[in-house]
Amino acid sequence: METVEVHIERRTGSRKSEARKLRRSGKVPAVLYGPKRVTASIAVGAEELERKLAHLEGSHLIRLVHDGHAPEAELHERMVLLREMQRHPVTGEVLHADFYEVNLTERLTVSVPLRFVGKPVGVVEGGILQPIQREVEVECLPTEIPEFVEIDVSALRIHEAVHVSELRLPEGVTALGDPARPLVTVLPPTVEEKPVEVAEAAPVEGAPAEAGAAAAPAAETAAAGKPAAGKKGGEG
Repeated sequence: METVEVHIERRTGSRKSEARKLRRSGKVPAVLYGPKRVTASIAVGAEELERKLAHLEGSHLIRLVHDGHAPEAELHERMVLLREMQRHPVTGEVLHADFYEVNLTERLTVSVPLRFVGKPVGVVEGGILQPIQREVEVECLPTEIPEFVEIDVSALRIHEAVHVSELRLPEGVTALGDPARPLVTVLPPTVEEKPVEVAEAAPVEGAPAEAGAAAAPAAETAAAGKPAAGKKGGEG
């Protein structure tokens, strides 16, 4: 992986007003920290930060260079990783950056982007390529961090997957996590279920006639028990 060089300077003060003043001058407030050093407040040129680091994916080795003299000598040529870059939610302006100093002789854990190449057999058959993870954690020396890990998905059929154990990694790089964990799979095509049409029940042939026939005797019975109109109950 290519090492990126970024120039820095020492900064003093940590108040918000000082950070805003620094940004107005075209610089970004940042911090440099690590397991074996005291956290240092630094500043980076906003244009240089955007041009060299904003487009990078994953973990890249960065050389921080300070051109000053003592007492800034301890900042000269520090090897770091960019841990975080905070941006304004509306303008996208870089507000702050965190740099983590590393030891080039000690292995460390980093996340590396996955890159999927090829057209799966399962997709040709109508399936859908479904990434499960976009990154994978690996352990390696800072100088051996891969820019990305490539996965050839051409042979994948529907319901098949590529797992952590199947990754092809550069020498000196070890994948972490469950070896059986799937990273990408091919899902079966989605079948849209059509609503079931319920037919209206047709009237049974002869039912109205039977109902009418049954109703006629009932009407006659009711009429027989009712006095005729115009007659008094005492006549007989």
